[in-house]
Amino acid sequence: MFGKGKQVARKETPLEKSDVKAFLGPGSQFEGKLAFTEIVRVDGTFRGEIISKDTLIVGQSADLQAEVNVGVLILSGKIKGNIVASSRVELRSPAQIEGNIETPALLIEDGVVLNGTVQMQVSTPEKSEKKSK
Repeated sequence: MFGKGKQVARKETPLEKSDVKAFLGPGSQFEGKLAFTEIVRVDGTFRGEIISKDTLIVGQSADLQAEVNVGVLILSGKIKGNIVASSRVELRSPAQIEGNIETPALLIEDGVVLNGTVQMQVSTPEKSEKKSK
């Protein structure tokens, strides 16, 4: 009845292709630790650890088994592992997550599968210092 046959307009993140500084394309495989300082897009297979204060874009064809700690995560593919994002996480259909998410802001579209827990607390420098002591 409601919305039948209608396509919900997806609010795209305004990222130009030239903004993406590294790209792991479909069919490619990588294992190890990925650290970066600018926007990275993954559409292939990755196993390991991803660390950045910037944006990670995970395309629909991507399959990650990784611990992810980034500033912003935009996910359309599959991730098995825990996610920590200092700014926000955007889960776009048909994303599939098996793991926990920790972020101050979370956007989830219809059609996303999330098997795990979500913790949404704003992390202050004082709390981070107390945890490390």
